[in-house]
Amino acid sequence: SSAAGPASIAPAAETVASRLGAVAQFLRRALPLCQAHTVEFYTRGLWEQLVALSPETVLEALSGAGLLRHGHSGFLQAPFSNVFCENSQKLVNVQFFALAAKHHSLPSLEVCTPLEQMLGALSGKQHERCEIKTDEFMNYKKSHEVQMMSELIDSIANFCGVKQVIDLGSGKGYLSSFLSMQYNLKVYGIDSSNTNTYGANERNRKLKKHWRAYQSRARANVRGQVLEEPKDRAVQDEMKCSANISEKLLSTKNSLLSQDQMASSDSVPLEITGALTDSAMLKTREQTETHLVAQTQSDGNKISENAFSLLNILPADAVEAVSSSKYNVELCEEEKEQRKMASIKAKANKSNDSNIYLPLTSYITAETELRDIITDLEDCIMVGLHTCGDLAPNTLRIFTAKPEIKAVCSVGCCYHLLTEEFENQKDCSPGLWGFPMCRYLKEEGWCCGRNARMSACLALERVAVSQVLPTESLFYRAVLQVIIEECYGVIKSDRHVGKIFSKSSSFVDYVRKSLKKLELDESKLPDSCIMDYYEKYKHRMIELEAFNMLKVVLAPCIEVLLLLDRLCYLKEKDNIAWSGLVKLFDPVKSPRCYAVVALKK
Repeated sequence: SSAAGPASIAPAAETVASRLGAVAQFLRRALPLCQAHTVEFYTRGLWEQLVALSPETVLEALSGAGLLRHGHSGFLQAPFSNVFCENSQKLVNVQFFALAAKHHSLPSLEVCTPLEQMLGALSGKQHERCEIKTDEFMNYKKSHEVQMMSELIDSIANFCGVKQVIDLGSGKGYLSSFLSMQYNLKVYGIDSSNTNTYGANERNRKLKKHWRAYQSRARANVRGQVLEEPKDRAVQDEMKCSANISEKLLSTKNSLLSQDQMASSDSVPLEITGALTDSAMLKTREQTETHLVAQTQSDGNKISENAFSLLNILPADAVEAVSSSKYNVELCEEEKEQRKMASIKAKANKSNDSNIYLPLTSYITAETELRDIITDLEDCIMVGLHTCGDLAPNTLRIFTAKPEIKAVCSVGCCYHLLTEEFENQKDCSPGLWGFPMCRYLKEEGWCCGRNARMSACLALERVAVSQVLPTESLFYRAVLQVIIEECYGVIKSDRHVGKIFSKSSSFVDYVRKSLKKLELDESKLPDSCIMDYYEKYKHRMIELEAFNMLKVVLAPCIEVLLLLDRLCYLKEKDNIAWSGLVKLFDPVKSPRCYAVVALKK
């Protein structure tokens, strides 16, 4: 397919590069506000070090809807040199700071393509939205995300003339199942995140409970397709099939890799879970070489039976729990061989049984040969809804490397889990890092740092509609750090306090629980001494609150840097006809709301 439709609304590569350069220039001055951790707020004197204003002044300027009011829309090239002091580098003008941040956020940069415009360009006519209520079996946020994204994916699939979709980081399969049921697409869902058994069971229960009600409503809406109720025998057969699959999965659980082994994967480990939803395919397909969630649909008159099969064929334990936060450690050859043998053993254990559902551990990188995983790979599109950390940039790499993938629609999240090429100067080894991707930021040696990437996850719009930040818990932790350093002489520890605040009845209780977890002798510290620290710092809690508001204001600019880096990477590729950013979601409902979309020539 030619991308003539969307090409007419494509942001020019020069424009994107120019905006990225401007954002990078602003962040070079502003990023120190987000590069320090609030744990060290008092021990390092961050307010005095970085801000030359009173906390009251900052909070007054940034309170409530004032966060979104500053200035007007439209991109301005301005030095904003009066935001920070030239000598001390401290913040000196909070109004100009908020204005500068707004000018360097996506709504003002004029590089985004509106969703309606994108849908219209793909279809060649005015787009009419078809609303389907799905919140009976998804929460409000997930329902919003799945509906908006699946509509765009379907339009891209139609434009490219493809029916196959690969969903990376598919989680519990909400997007995959909806694409299959609602849009009659053939979906392979691949996931590496931890799967909570209870959550998976709840999803299946809710889908089954509400399916017939949803089905009757959808009759009038789904492209005129009539949804017929499945025959009882077919449903029972599929439920028996599901029970057998669950038993076999559990029996092979011990031969699968442990979480600790998985935690040290070099590239992006994708624990692949699979089932074919078409019951005919389940009975006749001799070999399924993957442990993939493949939601397939046959003709329109079978849509109901297939969709109902989907619900029963996804067992609760389908995805082995995998730690997703430490997947960039180099694997030695011995470990790789062990993993290979574990997969072979799992396969051997099942060789005498049905091959409908075969567990397989696979490590997907841009070099992975997809045909080894998906045996019936055809022209397809690759999608990802809130793909975690490096999986989002790697999705784009896979897209550019594989000729079969005709389009990509990727919404990333968990920026704090991205790997950075220039973060650790001792380890600037060549390889596929999460950031930066584009030539310009690579040449500049750009580094955000983990604390700044964590700040990029903050939700400005949510704070602006009075959803307050957890200042008290951050205050407790910052004062605890003072106690740890002054009373125990511990500057850095490998141990983490974790989520103790919500389990604590008071500051004294919080400190004692934390010291125990850090394996420090809490008996040497009387209650009165702990409370003295609380009293000493409580009047300075307002500084921490104001500091956090500054980080919230800057958060969208850091996200812009990460997203424009990905877009510029795509603009550098010769085989891409169209690439852009599309705002898919309401940012209050779903803060990570921008999709990176691209179509091949």
